[in-house]
Amino acid sequence: MPLTLDNRVALITGSTRGLGKVMALALARSGARVAMNFYGNQALAEESFADLQAIGGEHCLVRADVTDEQDVDRLVAEVADKIGPVDILVPNATCEQPLMPIEEYDWSFFQRMVDFFQKSPFLLTKACLPHMREQGWGRIVHITSEVYPGSWANFCPYASAKGGQTGLARSNAREFAPYGVTVNIIAPGWIPVERHAGATDEERADYLATAPMGKFGEPTDIANALLYLVSEEAHFVTGATLDVNGGRTIY
Repeated sequence: MPLTLDNRVALITGSTRGLGKVMALALARSGARVAMNFYGNQALAEESFADLQAIGGEHCLVRADVTDEQDVDRLVAEVADKIGPVDILVPNATCEQPLMPIEEYDWSFFQRMVDFFQKSPFLLTKACLPHMREQGWGRIVHITSEVYPGSWANFCPYASAKGGQTGLARSNAREFAPYGVTVNIIAPGWIPVERHAGATDEERADYLATAPMGKFGEPTDIANALLYLVSEEAHFVTGATLDVNGGRTIY
C-alpha cells in the first residue's frame, strides 16, 4: 500500500540540492505540500523549486538562515501563511564538512557546526511544535550521520555536533510522545551527491572496503526511509535511529 501524505505540510531545510532536494520531491510525490528552504544560491533554488512544482500540488520556496532565531520564526510563519502550518519537520541544512586534525580547527568553525546541527533543529522544533501539539499529530525527522556512532577521526566538530543533535532528538521524542508527535533520526552513510564530486577514487575505494554491502547508497534510499517515518504506518515509532549505510554501523 503506497504511503500517502495528503494534506500534510512538510518543511525541509537545506532542500534545494543533494539529499534535501530528493527528500522534498519524494514527499511531494506522496501528496504532501512541501516548503523548500535555502539561504545562498537563488538561481539554484529557483531551478529546484521548478522541479518541485512540476510534480503538481501546492508548494513554496522560502529563503531563511535557519541558524538565526528571528529568521526561523519568519520561515515557519511564512510557510504557514503560504501552504499551511508545518506538520512534518526535517532539519537537514548543513555547512561545509572538512576532515582535519583538531589543531587545524578553531572555535568559530566548531560553533558553526553547533549552530547548524543543534541550534537550528532546536529553534525549528520550538517554532513548529505548538501546531503539532495542538492537533495531536506531528513528525520530526532529524538527518544526522554515521559519523557520530562511528567516532571518525579528524572530524571532531562534526561528530560532536551530530552527537548533540542525537541527544536533542531522543530527549524530544520522550517529551513529545504524549502529544502524538514522533521524533526520529535517519543516519545516512556516504550517499554520493553534488558536494562529493571532488572525492577521489581512492577515497571511494577506502570507504567501500568497510561497507558490508560493498556499494554506495542512493539519495532515494534516504527519501524512502523518510517516507516511512513520517507516515501513519510509523505512528508507534519514536526515538529511533534508522541507519541507512549498508551495514557500516553494525557493532
